[in-house]
Amino acid sequence: MNRRRLSLLAFLACFAVTASASPQAQAQAPDAGPYVPTPQSIVDAMLAMGKVGANDYVIDLGSGDGRIVRTAARRLGASGIGVDIDERLVKMANDEAAREGITQRVRFVNADLWNFDTSGATVVTVYLLPSIMPRLKEKLLAELKPGTRIVVHDYPMPDWKHEDYQALREPLKVQAHGLDTAYLYLYVVPPKK
Repeated sequence: MNRRRLSLLAFLACFAVTASASPQAQAQAPDAGPYVPTPQSIVDAMLAMGKVGANDYVIDLGSGDGRIVRTAARRLGASGIGVDIDERLVKMANDEAAREGITQRVRFVNADLWNFDTSGATVVTVYLLPSIMPRLKEKLLAELKPGTRIVVHDYPMPDWKHEDYQALREPLKVQAHGLDTAYLYLYVVPPKK
């Protein structure tokens, strides 16, 4: 069995345990997956791959504790929004943004990503289950402007050639995935036909 398949199996096992934890987790799990924090080294690599800067508006779908958008604002001067279906995580992310003094540039909303308009983004970040990637690809291609960068953690967009790819060793991923490697993919929205 190859490493990617083992990684997927380990992630799905973690997903099954998390999904059985509560009715709220069960309701959200089939759509996008459980909350699995992204290690800071991978957050930094995702933002670097997306070439995020002060003029960017970052949307993180499934933003969890908000660390991607908060890091983009705090370290790179970007602005943005995080979208998560878990009210507790949204509150945590907004509280952290307030503590860090960046609420003028970032906010976090409790919303279903399928009903959230992504058209304002210059960069979108994603760390969600592979089962939703086909539908997410169609949503992003329909909503985003040409040239918008999409950085995906671990699970690539189907039938869409990435512009860049990186495999990073990160021991903190072992707990969630059973492997210590993160796979990052950069996509750029093509011109409209």
